[in-house]
Amino acid sequence: MDRVLNHGRPATEVARFLGLHERTVRRWVKEYEAKGDEGLAAKPQRGPKPKLTAQQEAEILSWFARNPTEAEFGFATELWTGVRVAKLIEQRMNVRMNSNYLIKWLRDRGITSQMVRRRPRGHNQQEMERWQREEWPRILKKRLKMQPKSS
Repeated sequence: MDRVLNHGRPATEVARFLGLHERTVRRWVKEYEAKGDEGLAAKPQRGPKPKLTAQQEAEILSWFARNPTEAEFGFATELWTGVRVAKLIEQRMNVRMNSNYLIKWLRDRGITSQMVRRRPRGHNQQEMERWQREEWPRILKKRLKMQPKSS
């Protein structure tokens, strides 16, 4: 920076060349004059203060090891949704969070949306296995017998 300005280039010309606003170049010059190269070093942007503490985050993540239909949570189905998580966070921690943001927040922590596999009413796993083992082969054999033989 010093080399450009010491060679007689005005801040407006430097700004135009770099595609910046003149005020930005002047601010850089001021920082350089006050602190040298350190004044021009990149400074990380902080961003907003997190709404949740590390302890609260750990508690929220622990919920996903349990079923949302348990009495502790009281939901009617076995599906965790962003809306449900947001509701629990607001109730238990008095922190409001957008459910769409929560879905991304959870995905970043390895928790993805999961749909419950729907089963018919009266589902009986043993009966289904028996049917596949005994009935289905019988149906296939009967079908093969009914097909005309090619000559």
